[in-house]
Amino acid sequence: MSFDPRFTKAPFKTEADIAGLRVTVMGLGLNGGGLASARFFASRGALVTVTDGKGEKDLAPSIEALSDLKGIRYVLGRHEERDFVEADTVIKNPGVKLAGNPYLGLARSIETDVSAFLRLSDSPLLAVTGSKGKSSTVSALHFGLDELGYRSFLGGNITVSPLTFLTETGPDTPVVLELSSWQLADLRGRGLLKPKVAILTPIMPDHQNWYGGMEPYVADKKVIYADMGPDSHLLCNRDDEWGPVFRRETAATPHWYSERPFPDQPGAWLEGDGTGWMREEGMSRPRMILPGELAVPGFHMRQNLLNAAQAMVLFGADPDRTGEALSRFPGITHRLEFFHEENGTRWYNDSAATIPEAVAAALGSFEAPVVLLTGGTDKNLDFTPLARVASRAKKILLLAGTGTDKLVPLLQERSIPFEGPFSDLTGLVQAARNAAQSGDVVLFSPGATSFGLFRNEFDRGDKFRAAVLEK
Repeated sequence: MSFDPRFTKAPFKTEADIAGLRVTVMGLGLNGGGLASARFFASRGALVTVTDGKGEKDLAPSIEALSDLKGIRYVLGRHEERDFVEADTVIKNPGVKLAGNPYLGLARSIETDVSAFLRLSDSPLLAVTGSKGKSSTVSALHFGLDELGYRSFLGGNITVSPLTFLTETGPDTPVVLELSSWQLADLRGRGLLKPKVAILTPIMPDHQNWYGGMEPYVADKKVIYADMGPDSHLLCNRDDEWGPVFRRETAATPHWYSERPFPDQPGAWLEGDGTGWMREEGMSRPRMILPGELAVPGFHMRQNLLNAAQAMVLFGADPDRTGEALSRFPGITHRLEFFHEENGTRWYNDSAATIPEAVAAALGSFEAPVVLLTGGTDKNLDFTPLARVASRAKKILLLAGTGTDKLVPLLQERSIPFEGPFSDLTGLVQAARNAAQSGDVVLFSPGATSFGLFRNEFDRGDKFRAAVLEK
């Protein structure tokens, strides 16, 4: 797949080169990337213009966060051609589509917050992409490295721009990056992304409303290893159809990971008792790198931690210490987050589950009866994987949305009862309270996007927790 030649025309090589540059930040947003880019370039003497199709009211939190920087010019609710024609470089938000964009078509140089970071940082990288488990994997990696005495940093798609910690990094500070398919697409052809260790978590249909098919979606995922060499390591899933493709194509040293043991090849796997083992060339015997007892629930979380453990060892961590470090990993906000208990009922926020397969995995994480709260906005996904296992739930309560509209007939075909759809969280939470009994789990795992009712999945999770706790 071709790349845009403007990706290689950055007008800066060092931070000192930034002073005096005319920089347009396209897409301020609310998740940190645009905000961090505006702050980074303005604080280094660039003449920054921030432009966004949304208006001042919608972007108020980000504008307020930049209020201490007086030199930023805002063009909101619209875009102006001159801000792209006259800019030395445009910093593009990953959510802004490049193809066919008339304004980006006028830019002479296009960067992102991630590409700018990679140009300026000399830190060793550990990078993760995939469809499911990215955020948990990078969070566990960051946690485990810090537990073992490394001073590491975590950023990327997990809503922390790496520009926020650039000045704290160096050759001895590993950086863990979660990279979405959109962020990777913006790195194609730049020659900047060269992780020491990269992980491709399980690949499943996602963002099909954007891509229109799996091939272009997977093509963007492949950018993670496009510039890796044989002295780096790529972890591939032995259990899905794409793992062998990645392993065959990469110039990096490939390693399998799997849910089950496999013949003598380099990689890591889970045993039936939940322990994780690793076999590498040079190891006299397989080593246990993940214990059976973990602080977080769920089989899929165990796989995420196995991948983190394997990556840590390949990076240079002591294999005899990785398991102990990761056994203390507490999980992360919005991903099977246990946050409340009342009348013997445990409440979990899994708002970051934005594909049906993630809900199916979450359902399998509990032995207790589950009251499932699910549904939301469609992104052209197939909800059959959720419908197949929905009968495991004691009760299903639906949140309204176009994705829910696709799920309902699938449940009806299987004679699986449900309640709703509810148009807001207040009614959904009250129905869950009415349905739950002592010993039950209430699981909020939408399996769809949050657009319409919420700004994003994190806003959705925050509002769900608030609705439960305010009573």
